Amino acid sequence: MKRSYLIAGVLALAAAGWVVSGQVGQDRSPKAARKPPADLTATQIVPTVRVRRLIAQPHQAEVILRGRTEAIRKVDVKAETYGRIIELKVEKGDWVEKGAILARLSPGERPANLAEAKALREQRKIEYQASARLSEKGYRAETQLAGAKAALEAAEAAVARAQVALRNTTIRAPFDGLVAARGAEIGDFVDKGDPVARIIDLDPVLAVAQISERDRGRVAVGAPARVTLIGGREVSGEVRFVAAEAEPATRTFRIEVELPNPAAEIPDGITAEIRLPLGAVAAHRVSPAILTLTDDGTIGVKTLGPDNRVRFHPIQIIGDGTDGVWLSGLPDRVTLITVGQEFVAEGQIVHPVDEADLPPATGPKSGPKSGPKSGNNS
Repeated sequence: MKRSYLIAGVLALAAAGWVVSGQVGQDRSPKAARKPPADLTATQIVPTVRVRRLIAQPHQAEVILRGRTEAIRKVDVKAETYGRIIELKVEKGDWVEKGAILARLSPGERPANLAEAKALREQRKIEYQASARLSEKGYRAETQLAGAKAALEAAEAAVARAQVALRNTTIRAPFDGLVAARGAEIGDFVDKGDPVARIIDLDPVLAVAQISERDRGRVAVGAPARVTLIGGREVSGEVRFVAAEAEPATRTFRIEVELPNPAAEIPDGITAEIRLPLGAVAAHRVSPAILTLTDDGTIGVKTLGPDNRVRFHPIQIIGDGTDGVWLSGLPDRVTLITVGQEFVAEGQIVHPVDEADLPPATGPKSGPKSGPKSGNNS
């Protein structure tokens, strides 16, 4: 028993000595060297972009609007009295002059009413003349003379009303124009205010559109304009009207361009492109592919400053064509980022590569194609 205790004690002392020897050796060993912090600047790569150096050129600026043609006058001719239509003098598409008869209504009792009113007028006229002679001799009071005069004037007014009622049975064109539609047929009964025909005046004709609040102040009444119709025909005109009140929903203003149309060849309601010249301005012609948008929807381009930092310039498109778009709002001389602008941010330093220094692009070389030769085998 004592022997086993002795062996256990020896083993415990040996284990403790082994642990102490390890700690002592660690204290005597040299301290481990610490690594310096990582240099992150070595991992930052300056992006490469392609640039083009541009100089502003004079450009004839213009505002381009999309609109439609519109008749300068358009009226629904309505009946001014009641009656049955007994005659229609026009068809749809007919040209009519001012005052031309469009339709006639049955006169009904109107001729008799007029005859009755005229007879009463003659009676009142005789009564007034008799009262006037008696009044001159002192046999008639002034009040009686005034009553006779009032009765005569009332009779004359009744004649005038009967004449108007009879005249209104004939419906006439209010101005020169085309009959665009008929609202009644022979035999229809129309009441006062019912439409009978629609007349439109197409000479001149209008080209109408909506202009933005930004461009409204740049266009004045009387300014020249060019209008291209849907078939490609181009007509010159001038601005006739610019609204002073904006549409609440779009914040745009109505604009009208007057166009000559003596033969009424330009119809009402067709698509029209309106171009309003604004004079020569300094501008840059670029590809629309380089345009970019900010988070708030501002359109612009990215350029480089002398320190190769990216800058964003808001621009305004003042013209377009098959060879690109014309921009205003840039400096006269500018270094424009043409490739890679979508991958860099404003204020970032980049490595520019000028397009002028790049070799011209070449396509695959073409040469004679080899193929099996044909011949006669003997």
